[in-house]
Amino acid sequence: MTALGVAAAVNAGERTARSVAEDYLDRISKGDGEIGAFNLVLAEEALADADRIDAAVGRGEPVGPLAGVPVALKDNLCTRGIPTTCSSRMLEGWRPPYSATVVQRLRAAGAVIVGKTNLDEFAMGSSTENSAFGPTRNPHDTSRVPGGSSGGSAAAVAAGFAALALGSDTGGSIRQPAALCGVVGMKPTYGRVSRYGLVALASSLDQIGPFGTNVADAAACYEAIAGHDPLDSTSIDQPVEPVGKALTDGVEGLRVGVVAELCGGRPQEAHLAGTDGSAASGVEGVAGDVLSRVQDAAEALEQAGAEVRTVSVPSAVLGLSAYYLIAPAEASSNLARYDGVRYGLRVDAANAAEMNVNTRTAGFGAEVKRRIMLGTYALSAGYYDAFYGKALRARTLMLQEFATVYEDVDVLLCPTAPTTAFELGAKTADPLLMYLNDVCTIPSNLTGHPAISVPFGRGDDGLPVGVQVMGPALSERLIFRVAAALERTAPGDGSTP
Repeated sequence: MTALGVAAAVNAGERTARSVAEDYLDRISKGDGEIGAFNLVLAEEALADADRIDAAVGRGEPVGPLAGVPVALKDNLCTRGIPTTCSSRMLEGWRPPYSATVVQRLRAAGAVIVGKTNLDEFAMGSSTENSAFGPTRNPHDTSRVPGGSSGGSAAAVAAGFAALALGSDTGGSIRQPAALCGVVGMKPTYGRVSRYGLVALASSLDQIGPFGTNVADAAACYEAIAGHDPLDSTSIDQPVEPVGKALTDGVEGLRVGVVAELCGGRPQEAHLAGTDGSAASGVEGVAGDVLSRVQDAAEALEQAGAEVRTVSVPSAVLGLSAYYLIAPAEASSNLARYDGVRYGLRVDAANAAEMNVNTRTAGFGAEVKRRIMLGTYALSAGYYDAFYGKALRARTLMLQEFATVYEDVDVLLCPTAPTTAFELGAKTADPLLMYLNDVCTIPSNLTGHPAISVPFGRGDDGLPVGVQVMGPALSERLIFRVAAALERTAPGDGSTP
């Protein structure tokens, strides 16, 4: 049953929230030992919440649009009194004194939180193999990764352990695992969803968003969490435009641009309107079967009435380089607070300086240490302008070029991930190879624009492929509309393991 189907049944009294929660908790109990999606299952809390919802339904009180819907939370979202680890030894035993705004809004909408999901430590990774608690496995093929860093949330939805999940997206960490796990994953406009209570990685890039088995469920989750929050200084103080009602509008007359640089710089087929046969230099490593699915998606939108053309955003190829200077720089600053004094782990020593070194050495994993060192170097005297400053200029150029492209098209289309899910351990020895998994998703983080990944068929290996729809700032209604149109035309079922 879909998330909206669960909510309708609970609100109508056709099912109890407790029976729904029991069903999902049973699935987790039976299946998560193999998948490893959860760091913590909140069985008692979930059943207590479900009972409260059932009591409210029995009294005839409004419960909310997500009544009784089981939701999983990425374990970098603060939950009051409940361990929040970021999959790191550094936060061992830490229980936040408050809950993230998005958690409060989900509960207000009637959702039932079933657990906290695994992630790459402090959200640094693309495969959920950097967790201190072990890797998460892809439900479609347990020898493969689920993507990352929100791999636990994506796997939980794909495996049927939760109807919805929340993740965080700093460079693609919602959309990339959504693509690899065959579910829908969406990153809102920066500031559209409150970051209050999200453990920060890179504050100018982080954003919280939903996972769902279909576009309508993800849209309902987005509507529940979006909106202004005075506790987040970067929150946009504008009303949220409902997106659910636009899902059946179709794409007749919309202008869709296929981004050449994010499709390997290869020429598109001649039947795509506006193609002149030229190809700009593009990102490397996008697999042929993934490009074929993007081509199929473009054709499907064209057949549905959209005007499809190839467009060029030359600076998109700079995204990976700029990101891996900006994000580590911000991370090195944000993670300085983990000093053995205020949070979690403390490794005692003869003096405070040694205690700080010992704690950070024991508490952080290899990838986190790598990015802290990279970011500290980029911010150091003598290198700031040469590295961090140039990265910021590249980001500005990207904003300008995307703004220019959006004058001619309404949305953009490209791959979400360059390949289907790869084998566990295949890229852990080569950080650059791992970083390339985010090459198509990073541009939307650098610009702050919304984007969504939709399952669209399968690759040559039979694993799901996701296509990405990007739009200008505050175009959530539009990208959900296009995503729904793609979902209706997707070949077969790319989501069910």
